[in-house]
Amino acid sequence: MNREKFDIYIECLDHTVSGESFELYKDIDYDMLVTTPKPDENSLGKYYESEDYISHTDAKRTVFEKAYHFVKKYSLNKKVRLIFRLHKGTGALLDIGAGTGDFLIEANKKKWQVVGIEPNEQARILAKEKGIILQSDTVNLLSNSFDIITMWHVLEHIPDLSAQIKELKRLLKPGGHLIIAVPNFKSYDAYYYKSFWAAYDVPRHLWHFSRNSIKALFLKNGIILKETKPLLFDSFYVSLLSEKYKNGKMNFVKAFWIGLLSNIKGKRSKEYSSHIYILKSS
Repeated sequence: MNREKFDIYIECLDHTVSGESFELYKDIDYDMLVTTPKPDENSLGKYYESEDYISHTDAKRTVFEKAYHFVKKYSLNKKVRLIFRLHKGTGALLDIGAGTGDFLIEANKKKWQVVGIEPNEQARILAKEKGIILQSDTVNLLSNSFDIITMWHVLEHIPDLSAQIKELKRLLKPGGHLIIAVPNFKSYDAYYYKSFWAAYDVPRHLWHFSRNSIKALFLKNGIILKETKPLLFDSFYVSLLSEKYKNGKMNFVKAFWIGLLSNIKGKRSKEYSSHIYILKSS
């Protein structure tokens, strides 16, 4: 790492698995944060070994998990409506980081041709039980194959960011759309919770993006940012987890207030807890 263009921004703990400490350095060229030290690919998997890692499970054991899946079901319908808005009629859809496959199942019901990528074996098993087969990587997929590629809270987990963006460019049809959803470290809830902000989620989140960084990173590869949309529910979900990390328990009232305040401030600043970025391949 060239420290001349990096300044230390904040130090965070892994609250989910290891309790280890990580520093986030700010890349001033791209207006983004970088988790340091970055675990190598052989050791990264151990940081996902937790029953609490909710995107890899369909569990509904607690009020929190039940609420998560209720919001997830609502969000699935909005995601499907979004892909129809971007591509008239049905087409070929690739979802990278497909989890247990629910989004692809809903898109397939609407006659989309779907392919899903999910590295986590347990999540792939759960998806298979629902009738959808997910692949572990994109190596064998043909170039210029997809009208739309989606990554819902996945890009921040990718070890080789540059290689991933080049691969997205390869897979997209000319004029195809890319939908990226990631947390925003410039949101009010991030400033409020500081090192306890759950969306830092080190070291599983290796990169922490701003609107500026998404625009610049993809423009280098001929993918142009066309639109930015807020993910309004994320501020409440993230604030609830942040309360747990900060105070040892989920304070629903306080989390709701901070999440609401973050959305109100975001309406003025355009800095929401998470954003959906809609990009188009040239």
